[in-house]
Amino acid sequence: MKSVEVNFDGLVGPTHNYAGLSEGNVASLSNANDTSSPKQAAKQGLAKMKALHDMGVTQGVFAPQERPDMYALRRLGFTGNDAQVLEAAYKQAPALLSACCSASSMWTANAATVSPSADTSDGKVHFTPANLTNKFHRSLEPETTGNILKATFANEQHFAHHQHLPDNDHFGDEGAANHTRLCTDYESQGIEIFTFGRYAFNRNMPMPAKFPARQTLEASKAVARLHGLNDESTVYVQQNPDVIDQGVFHNDVIAVGNQNVLFYHQQAFLETDEFLAELRAKFGDTELHCIEVKNEQVSVEDCVNTYLFNTQVITLPSGEMAIIAPMHCYENSRVKAYLDELVTLNTPIKEVKYYDVNESMKNGGGPACLRLRVALNQQELAAVNPECILSDDKFTQLNAWVDKHYRETLTLNDLRDPALVTESRTALDELTQILNLGSVYRFQQG
Repeated sequence: MKSVEVNFDGLVGPTHNYAGLSEGNVASLSNANDTSSPKQAAKQGLAKMKALHDMGVTQGVFAPQERPDMYALRRLGFTGNDAQVLEAAYKQAPALLSACCSASSMWTANAATVSPSADTSDGKVHFTPANLTNKFHRSLEPETTGNILKATFANEQHFAHHQHLPDNDHFGDEGAANHTRLCTDYESQGIEIFTFGRYAFNRNMPMPAKFPARQTLEASKAVARLHGLNDESTVYVQQNPDVIDQGVFHNDVIAVGNQNVLFYHQQAFLETDEFLAELRAKFGDTELHCIEVKNEQVSVEDCVNTYLFNTQVITLPSGEMAIIAPMHCYENSRVKAYLDELVTLNTPIKEVKYYDVNESMKNGGGPACLRLRVALNQQELAAVNPECILSDDKFTQLNAWVDKHYRETLTLNDLRDPALVTESRTALDELTQILNLGSVYRFQQG
């Protein structure tokens, strides 16, 4: 049965701001306290979605979280009405206020891990929301993420939903940002690659010294068990601790895969030769293109600054592949020269398309961060909530929604404004009607 891979891109939320909350994320830290533009960020994300739709790629839309998270602030001891809670948090714990206003759910590569039905023991598509325990602002997301996933993929005949892993650092799970799938075609059983940063129960194993390793091997194996994956189609590989310390906070900052292509940097993995040998053995006889970028071609620093690997590698209706890259790759002469050469080589990647997602890039997320990949056969695609699939009309409707509800600019001082709570909830309440999600947010549940 013919299958497609749908990219469900996260809509940027109304409280998009630069608070520098993500330790280990160089872009996030370097742009802390800058003035953001929620409206521009949302429109840049929508423009990328529309571009893929226009290429003939099936494109999905994923709703943002409710922010400010007034429930979290009250749980942390701030009392009174919304205005009093926000003012007290701003004065007493501004970092907590920033965290509870984060629009980081825009990066849906961290929303969940997804296993297509061709890989799972029960023949269903499985979803496990990421617990994101390593960062407080992201640890607030899993429950609502689960609600949105269930509203988007509601048919129990085709979709299986799991609770996120225990909220503990031993099972730190960052979702699809540390997971990729290789296959001959989307409808065939593939190889699911889980990249982890450390061992939770063995401190004697290699781990980074400067920045945290967010994904544990134990979390990756738990997700594989939940999804009913077999050992013959699963590979675990450790991320190189040295590149984590250079700002590669997720594997998708240093490697990306699509169908029979693995595109990665020379320093991406700890034991590259052993990993590739296992991968090739399990992948079988079909040609596997392992495209390694050498240090002398592109440095890790340039990879982090341009997000060369946080690009999307997509399969076009023609069967050829294209890279969806941020403008930062175009503007860096070394990276641009490499990509110009790449499309001339004997690989399926024949084209590079550049897009402006600067508002996301400044906060530490490129094109690949903005999307959750879901391979679906035609019956499964038909069972997806149709209002969450982008069309020309839906694109126009969502742009009008952004124009109506989003602020042009937002500063950290603006986060104390109680009107932001009303604006955000009004916008999200209308969005759930546009996307036919039902009551996925707490404020809608009484």
